Formats: sequence, C-alpha cells, structure tokens
Amino acid sequence: SSFQEMTNVTAVLEFWLLGFSSNPSCQILLFMVVLVIYILTIIGNIIIILVVTLESQLHSPMFKFLRNLSFLEVCYATTIVPKMLTNLLAKTKSISFSGCMAQLYYFISLGATECYLLAVMAYDRFLAVCQPLQYVVAMTDETYMRLAVGSWVTGVFTGFLPCLMVSRLHFCSYNLIDHFFCDISPLLKLSCSDTTVTEAVIFFLSILVLSSCFLLTLVSYLLIILTILKIPSASGKRVTFSTCSSHLMVVTIYYGSMIFMYVRPTYNLSSELNKAVSVLYTVVTPLLNPVIYSLRNKAFKKGLIKTVLRH
Repeated sequence: SSFQEMTNVTAVLEFWLLGFSSNPSCQILLFMVVLVIYILTIIGNIIIILVVTLESQLHSPMFKFLRNLSFLEVCYATTIVPKMLTNLLAKTKSISFSGCMAQLYYFISLGATECYLLAVMAYDRFLAVCQPLQYVVAMTDETYMRLAVGSWVTGVFTGFLPCLMVSRLHFCSYNLIDHFFCDISPLLKLSCSDTTVTEAVIFFLSILVLSSCFLLTLVSYLLIILTILKIPSASGKRVTFSTCSSHLMVVTIYYGSMIFMYVRPTYNLSSELNKAVSVLYTVVTPLLNPVIYSLRNKAFKKGLIKTVLRH
C-alpha cells in the first residue's frame, strides 16, 4: 500500500487560483476597482518616497520611517495585486509551484516587516510626544538605522520557516487554491500531508509576531494618549491627537484583519470571508497608509508643495 500511496502523491507542478471566480459578472468591476486602487497605491507611495528624499526638512526619523513604510507598501502590494489582476481577466488562472512559494514567502516576510515597522514608528512617536527632551538624544540617525534595518532583516527571516514547512508538504493531484493568492490557510487545506506540526508552528509564529508588535504599538499609543490629555492647550491636544488617532486607525485595520486571519488554531473560515478580509490588508491598507500618515501631517504637506513648486 505504501507503494500505492507513493504513486498517488504526484508532485503538483502548478496551482490554479480560483480567485473570485464564483461571480464572473463582478470580475470586470472588481478588476477596475482593484486596478485603480493599485495605481493610486503605487503613485501615492512613490510621491512620499520622493518628497521625503528631496526635502531636507523631512529628514527626521519619523519621515524616514514613513519612507521605509511606503517602499514596503509598494513591494507588498506588488507581491499580490498584479497576479490578482491578471487572474481576474485570464481564462487560465495558474501559478507555478515555485511561483506560489515565492509569493507566499514575500507575502509573509513583507507582512512581518510591516508589523515591525509599525511598532517601531509607534515607539518613535511615543518618544517624541512623551519624552520630547530626550527624543533628540534617543532617536539619533544611528538609532533610526538600527531600528529600520532591524525591521527589514527580521522580516526577511520571519518568512523562511513557514515557507519552508509549507513547501515540504505533499500536494496530491488536486491543485485548486480557493483564494486570489498563495496564502497559508488554502495551501494547508489543499495538502494531503499531516499539517498538524506546520499549523502549530505557523500559529505560534503568528501569535509571536502579531501580538508582540500589536501590544508594543498599542502601549505606545496609550501612553501617547495619556500624555496628550495632560497638554494644557486645546490646540496642542488637537494636533497631537489627530496625528496619533490616524496612525492608530491604520494600525487597527491592519492588525485587526491580520490577527483575525492568522491567530487561529484552525483554519476553517469560509473562503469568501477569507478573501474579503484578505483584500483589506493586501489591497486597501497599502493605499491607506500613505494617505493617512502623510496627508494628516502639516510638515509633509509643506514639503510636498515645495517639491512641486521647485520642479
């Protein structure tokens, strides 16, 4: 029987992404909407990168972190969206096994890097608001570099283990992924190996990364809010609070949807809900981040106007 089992486990060389195919009439509409969001995401984030780079008064750690985040969002959206757009129009929605694993790896690594960056940015804001006198000493260029590079390097390593474990699972002849990209849970559902260990490791890693970053971010913002409440002037309160509340909004949408998706011992959500929530953090937040972080900021708006007028 073991020989028979061996012959049954044919190596799957490619997967088919079902995407949103249950509703063909919506495909074109969805394609248009996602395309517009993607174009705006790329343009918005590139504008931030350029303005922060060109304007010397925006060379503070806060804006450099924002530039990192914008670069990250361009990579993150590009990992998922172009393939999703192609599949919305294509008859054959295939992705090679190696292409699928590559997409999974970039998705996890960049997603983790985003968690670390958002936590670091919250810490930067905490220092600026709660310990303004020590801020200049604490957040030097060297500190900024360490935190930024640390976020990227840790993110790059976070993707290795889950991806390695998923790629070593057996996939029998059935190769339809009920999703619009190679995500963990549909791949685990598809495998004909025992996925208990893989699920446990990924669950533990998700809890570790998401919860620690989310808690760090949340604590930073709580301390910021407590400090803001002590500010005597109403206008001072309003300015600081509007910046932080907008950051908090992005962070809540991003972490909320991520925790909802990955911090669950079993992966048995309906695939439609899976896809809907996934659209939030793969398509929507990469656009929200630049809009909320930069357009709510006076210094950035000034820098943007100066850049436009100069060129």
